Amino acid sequence: MMYNTSYLEQLKVCLRGKFKTCQEAFGDVQMAVELKDIVEIMTLLRNTDELRFTQLLDVCVVDYVGRRAKRFEVVYHLLSMRHNLRVRVVAAFDENAEVPSVTSVFSSAGWWEREAFDMFGVVFSGNADLRRILTAYGFEGHPLRKDFPLTGYVQMRYDEGQKKVIQEPVHLAQAYRTFENVSPWKGMEAAVQKSEASHTGGQHGN
Repeated sequence: MMYNTSYLEQLKVCLRGKFKTCQEAFGDVQMAVELKDIVEIMTLLRNTDELRFTQLLDVCVVDYVGRRAKRFEVVYHLLSMRHNLRVRVVAAFDENAEVPSVTSVFSSAGWWEREAFDMFGVVFSGNADLRRILTAYGFEGHPLRKDFPLTGYVQMRYDEGQKKVIQEPVHLAQAYRTFENVSPWKGMEAAVQKSEASHTGGQHGN
């Protein structure tokens, strides 16, 4: 459902100016807010009778690795089942900043905050159970950061022969293949050269 102008203005009034920008984007409302206002904004969106965004759909982090100031953004998607409307809340922050946890407003946020901590290294202050959720506890680094190296780390898997979980170096065979412009496979190089030689010879013959 598309937002109408009157409801968008009502949304702005209910949020008491606690946003930097608030506008319609792709059929939803997207608002940019300050990091320090996240918990207050989420509380207003949930509890205000005219809004009632009572369902938190998702929490994710975006890494703008080339951006000097406020490299990361945390994004919240909420749904108002009463009004059948969605809203997207975005807050930018520096690499070493801590993001206030919204688990006091939406308990379901705990899992998504743990995932963002594991994948991006973002610390959510106030999350009582902030620990890795996808990678192993001893894993070094955060895989979804855009500066995370593709080699030089270990991976874990269950070994049937040893009947236990083992650690071994990451092996990315595709990264070490040799490519050329005509064919994606090095094995075709001889065939390509033969074809080119045949074509050249035919031209000289004419």
